[in-house]
Order: sequence, then C-alpha cells, then structure tokens
Amino acid sequence: MTLRLEIEGATGHLLIDRLDQRNAFNMDMWSAMPSLLDEVEANSDLRLLVIRSAQAGASFCAGADIKEMLAQKDDAQWRQANQAAINLVQHKLARLNLPTLAFVEGDCIGGGCGIALACDLRVATSAARFGITPAKLGLVYPFHDVKLLTDLVGPGQAKRILFTGGLIDADEALRIGLVEMLRDEPDAIIAEMLAVSPHSNRENKRFVRRALDGQMAEDTETLRIFAQSFEGADFLEGSTAFVEKRRPNFSD
Repeated sequence: MTLRLEIEGATGHLLIDRLDQRNAFNMDMWSAMPSLLDEVEANSDLRLLVIRSAQAGASFCAGADIKEMLAQKDDAQWRQANQAAINLVQHKLARLNLPTLAFVEGDCIGGGCGIALACDLRVATSAARFGITPAKLGLVYPFHDVKLLTDLVGPGQAKRILFTGGLIDADEALRIGLVEMLRDEPDAIIAEMLAVSPHSNRENKRFVRRALDGQMAEDTETLRIFAQSFEGADFLEGSTAFVEKRRPNFSD
C-alpha cells in the first residue's frame, strides 16, 4: 500500500510509502489520494492532517513517476486522466475542511513539492531539499500549483524556482517562505494546533483561502460566520477558561 491513513487521536497521518522509488507518485497514487482525503473530512474527530513519508528521514516525495509518464507520453487519454487526477488531489488538499501540515525530511521535488504547497503549513528538517523541475523535462507546472507557489513566496522567487529547476536547501526554503519552520519533529506545532479551537481553525482556514482566491472585502457569509462564533460552544469554553486562568478544553 503506497498511501495509507493512520489515525492518532485527533491527528490523521497520511503516509507516503513507495520508498523504493523515493516516494514518487504514480497514477495509482494520485487516483487513490482523493478517497483518503474524503475519509479525513468525514471523520469529525480529526482536527489536523499531517502528510509525511512512512519512513523517518526518507524523501517526502521525489515528484511524479517520470518513467511512467514517459511510457504513457503518446497516450492522450492517459495523459488527460493523469492531469485530472493530479488537479483533483491538489484542489481537494488545498481546500480540506481542517488544517494540514506537510512534514518534509528529505527531497520534496516537482509534484511532491506541489503536495507540500497545497498544505497549510510546511515543517522541514535541516536535511530537506525542495525543487520544482518541469523545466528540466520540457514540461509546464500546473497553473493551480504555480498559484500556490506564487502566493507563498511571491512572483520573483516563484520565477527563480520555476525557471532554474534547481534544488534549494532547508535554510533557503525557510528564508524565502517556502517552509514555515525547521524542526527535527513536528510534534510541538501539532500540539499547539490541537490546543486551540478546531472551529476557529476551520473557519480561519476558509477565510485565508477566500483571500487567496481573490476576495477583497467582507460579504454576508463572512459576517455571519464571525457573528455566530460568539454563540458557539468553543467561545464559551475559551472565554471561560481565560477568565478562570486555565487551559481550555475544546470539544467541537
């Protein structure tokens, strides 16, 4: 099983397990991932999804399976299906109904970098390397993923990464904003994210996505969501805990 979902309390771990191919994604993996993301969304106990290699220290994902793509290059129907599968994964992952975190310990290249870009946060070890290499193959990176990259690092750095196809190390990735933090393990940030209101995290994620997708001002829906948060159980618990000087215990 090259992809699998493991549940640990309120955290889902989506593990990439194709180690003999440096966790490169083939068509079967792109096709399998949406149902795993649906399973995550359907589990109301989950507050966070972490995507990582099944083996500690291994490559996060070396990208799409180039040998498979080369073998299928003359099959237009396969190419169309492969493009649709990749686009579906990226769109669903970027808009999942709970926060997502990519933990990168080794190489994170091409389509693998796209998966990390579609997550809300990226935590990397010092051994991580990042690159987007389609230009070295005469290919074009998907527009959706180019937008995710540009939103994250800005147009200048996005062009540098795309135009050169080169690899950057973890320190450089942190400097330009491609990753949010360098850690040997993501446990601390996971604990911090699980300690706050899951309702707040879900809605704040949706608000950020609205802004990235071009919304510039409040509308009736955002005003409603803000106002109704004062009526929720999480606000009652959070504000009561603040007054009582204790940690909140959110049950949403």
